[in-house]
Amino acid sequence: MAKKPEDQERPGRIKQLRMIAQIIKQANPKGMPLVYASALGTLALCVVIGLVTGLIWYLLFIGIMLALTVGLVVFGQLAQKAQYSMLHGQPGAAAAILQGMRGTWEVAPAVAVNRDQDIVHRVIGFPGVILVSEGPGSRVQKMLVAEKKRVQRVAMDVPVYDIQSGDGEGQIPIAKLQRHLMKLPRNLKKPAVYEVNNRLKALPQTLPMPKGPLPRGAKMPRPKMR
Repeated sequence: MAKKPEDQERPGRIKQLRMIAQIIKQANPKGMPLVYASALGTLALCVVIGLVTGLIWYLLFIGIMLALTVGLVVFGQLAQKAQYSMLHGQPGAAAAILQGMRGTWEVAPAVAVNRDQDIVHRVIGFPGVILVSEGPGSRVQKMLVAEKKRVQRVAMDVPVYDIQSGDGEGQIPIAKLQRHLMKLPRNLKKPAVYEVNNRLKALPQTLPMPKGPLPRGAKMPRPKMR
């Protein structure tokens, strides 16, 4: 059977690992040597224990498996740190981190945006509804309060949390954002997560207003009535 065009365009696993390794090198030149050192160190330790105990062949096999595991764990941690360093300071960085979360998380990026390009993202999961902002704390607090009121009208008794992501005082750095959300209490079951998400999809999106005064004679568009 002929391969689908999507399969042909999708890079293989080895090619993906090479691409990630290049990203790690750019973010941290010592990253890949650290991966190799951790794997070889684990293998050497198992070999030494095998020579001492007389179980060299058994521990050699175990050492190879452990070395691969340790190397992949270190590789994954460095890849995550490289991703954070590349996203740091970029608009929409929090949304990229939130959309990369595993598990039952429904992410709606940029549900509210102001004319200063501050953003509020909406996440629905087992804790309830979480509003995550990007921007200076002095500006996004009003946006979070307004969005929280909108959400509570539809979410009813579902808990609604608001979080400011960033490097300011009282804000959560993007490198700790996923961990912070995972520590929130589990208040909903899986079916309730999808039910709340479907209800909140009906909320209109808050669009940014243009900067500066409106041109003379310009009128705000009126919503069309069905």
